Amino acid sequence: MIAILAVAQQPPGPAPRVVTPHGAGGAPSDAVVLFDGTSTARWTTRDGQASRCTVEAGAMVCTSGVGDMYSTVKHGDAQIHVEFAPPEMPGHKGQLRGNSGVYLQGRYEVQVLDSFENPTYVTGMLGALYGQAAPLVNAARKPGEWQSYDIIFRAHRCDAQGAVIQNGTLTVLLNGVLVQDHITNKDTKGGCGDGPLMFQDHSGFKNAPVTAMKFRNVWFRPLN
Repeated sequence: MIAILAVAQQPPGPAPRVVTPHGAGGAPSDAVVLFDGTSTARWTTRDGQASRCTVEAGAMVCTSGVGDMYSTVKHGDAQIHVEFAPPEMPGHKGQLRGNSGVYLQGRYEVQVLDSFENPTYVTGMLGALYGQAAPLVNAARKPGEWQSYDIIFRAHRCDAQGAVIQNGTLTVLLNGVLVQDHITNKDTKGGCGDGPLMFQDHSGFKNAPVTAMKFRNVWFRPLN
């Protein structure tokens, strides 16, 4: 009788497929790796030219003026991992500190900013879905230190004509701390369809100083 009950309690369906995890600096076996520390070949400018970021000590260094960087591979629903290091800029404050952004599908910005002891408007600080949702907490590390985003992104659902019929959602962990908890993405202006990951060049903004933002270990896992 005990054996029969044990079998009956087994969940239906096939066993989950195997994904091999990796340690620090690596990507899971089913991930699409966008930057592994060796080449910017999977990144271009807006007009499709080769990336002008440099590779230094395993990091992609993007200095003001190189332009926004777009991944050559597009994503829909995805688990996204990005590591970044804002520079130390003690002579500046607010949005003029180390500033960039991780744009999901090239449309929706999860803010990158030096927010360590650097007050600014809450929907523009590190961990914010820019202009929409402040982070639950400020989990920023000191400038110059490596930080990480782990993002669960669900895209908008659209009808055959391309109109949004169900808003997408985001869950964001900053440095392992939950800062966005399955929030609704209210921005529908970007429309539908897969898009690239984009890293923002902040140099086009008024009075923006020269910034050298570093990125490493960038990958995503398709969730569709």
